[in-house]
Amino acid sequence: MSTLQVKEVNAETGEETLRDMNAAELAELAQSQKERQVQETAEAKAATDKAALLAKLGITADEAKLLLS
Repeated sequence: MSTLQVKEVNAETGEETLRDMNAAELAELAQSQKERQVQETAEAKAATDKAALLAKLGITADEAKLLLS
């Protein structure tokens, strides 16, 4: 597996530097990925629950919007 890298650009000189991520950056990336996965799982569950409720009620999403407006 290749090492993840960070590209740094000096805004004044335009000089670009490519370096390996340090431990703190790797930990932050892993945490962000974990949080994104948790969020995606929650969103998928909410969508499934919504679809199940609409099916139980026998209405479409558009009909539910009309009821709630």
